[in-house]
Amino acid sequence: MKKSDKKIENAIRDALTRVCEAALESVDGFVWLTHLVNYNAFPNSLKIVCIFETDDVLSSAIHAKQDNYLCQLIHQELSDVGIAIKLSQLRQQVSFDSEEACERSHNGKWHERLAKLQRSVTLH
Repeated sequence: MKKSDKKIENAIRDALTRVCEAALESVDGFVWLTHLVNYNAFPNSLKIVCIFETDDVLSSAIHAKQDNYLCQLIHQELSDVGIAIKLSQLRQQVSFDSEEACERSHNGKWHERLAKLQRSVTLH
């Protein structure tokens, strides 16, 4: 990883840590988030995955527009660290998943579940 990529990675991690802390306090069922990125195609390759406890709480959160709230929060925090991505573009780079879905299809092995998404990031 180049020195400039490491700086960007640290900024992303700091911004998303603040998003995670805020979401844990304000979004029912939210448990964690992660990101994937190919720095050769940054910022278009940035993918953020927000994880909820169950499919039902994820569905309820989307129904309550908490997905929009999370995208706006991510946008604001990334902007605050100098990472400018249009909110409309970011909406396509943020996805939502659940612990329950990972358990059902990948026996709880997130590295396997995220590997598919990682391949799409590498292609960008």
